Amino acid sequence: MMNRRELVFTALGSLSTATLSLRNARAFPDRPIRLVVPFSPGGATDVVGRMWAEKMKAILGTVVTENRGGGGGVIGATEVARAQPDGHTFLFGNTSTQVLIPAIMNNPPYDPLKDFVGIYILCNAPTSIVVHQSVPARNLQELIAYAKANRGKLSYGSAGVGTLTNLAGELFKQLIGAPDIVHIPYKGSAPGVADLASGQIPMMTPNVGGPLLDLHRSGRVRILAINANTRLKAAPNIPTAAEAGLSGMIAGNLNGLFAPAGVSSAIVELSLAEAVADAEFQRILIASGFEPNPDSGPEQTRAFIAAEHERWVPIIRATGFKME
Repeated sequence: MMNRRELVFTALGSLSTATLSLRNARAFPDRPIRLVVPFSPGGATDVVGRMWAEKMKAILGTVVTENRGGGGGVIGATEVARAQPDGHTFLFGNTSTQVLIPAIMNNPPYDPLKDFVGIYILCNAPTSIVVHQSVPARNLQELIAYAKANRGKLSYGSAGVGTLTNLAGELFKQLIGAPDIVHIPYKGSAPGVADLASGQIPMMTPNVGGPLLDLHRSGRVRILAINANTRLKAAPNIPTAAEAGLSGMIAGNLNGLFAPAGVSSAIVELSLAEAVADAEFQRILIASGFEPNPDSGPEQTRAFIAAEHERWVPIIRATGFKME
C-alpha cells in the first residue's frame, strides 16, 4: 500500500501531463529551477513547497528543492533575496520569513516588500496548540489550568526563534498569563514534532499539516485547538482556540512563492500558471491540512503581507518579544 507522500505525488504527476506543451513552448527556463525552503525537511512549509515543485515540473522543467534551515528561516530567505533575479531561484516562504523576522530583528538582512516579488500565497496553515499524550489535559481549558498549576514546569517547542510557531507560543503565554512556560526552539517544525510525539517535550504550537493530523488521529499527540477563525476542513472536529475559550488566539502561516526583486514580469506570469489552481490539487492541499488560496497573485500577496505586519507588530510589542 502506498503511503501518504506516494499518493500525493502520484496524484500530482497525473494532473501535470496536460501542461507539458506549455513548457515546450517557452525557452525559459534554460536550466533547473532552484526552490529554497528555509526550514528543515518535513515541516508544513517544506511539505507544501515540495508539492508545488512536483506540480510545476511540467511547466518549469526540473525543480530542485533545497532545504536551507536556520535562524527561523532567515538564512534561506536572505540567500534568495541576494540571488540573481533571473527566474532560476525562488523562495518558498511563509509568515516567519516574510512578516515576523523583518519586524522583530534589530537589523534585518532584507526587506520583505522591497527585496522580494511575492508571486502568490498558495495556501495558509494555521498554527495549533498540541500536547503529548502524557499531558493530563484533554481540552484547552484543562491545559491552561495545568500550566497555571505547574509554574515553570511546562515547556513548548517551536520551529525556531522568530518563527510564527514561536510567536504563537508567546501569544498563548501572554493571553493566559503564564510567562514562565519555557520556549524550546528547533531548526524547523519536523524535529520538534518528532520530539513531541516521543514525549521529549510536552507541548508545541506547530502549523497544522498532514503528519501532525496523523499523529493526532493515532493518539500519540492531542491537538487541543486550531489557532484560526474557522475550523479546518480536514479536521472539523477540532475546535478553534476561540471556541475553546481563548479569544484572540489567531496565528496562521502563509505558504507562498517569492522571487528576488527585479525578476521580469514574464517570469512572474509563467510562475502564475493555472496548474496550481486545479481542483484536484486544491483537494490534496485540504486533505493534507492546508487551506488553499487559489485566487492569490502579486498584488494580493503584497497587501496581505503588509496587513499581517501591521497586525503582528502590536502583538510582538505586547509580548515583549526580542530577537537579535
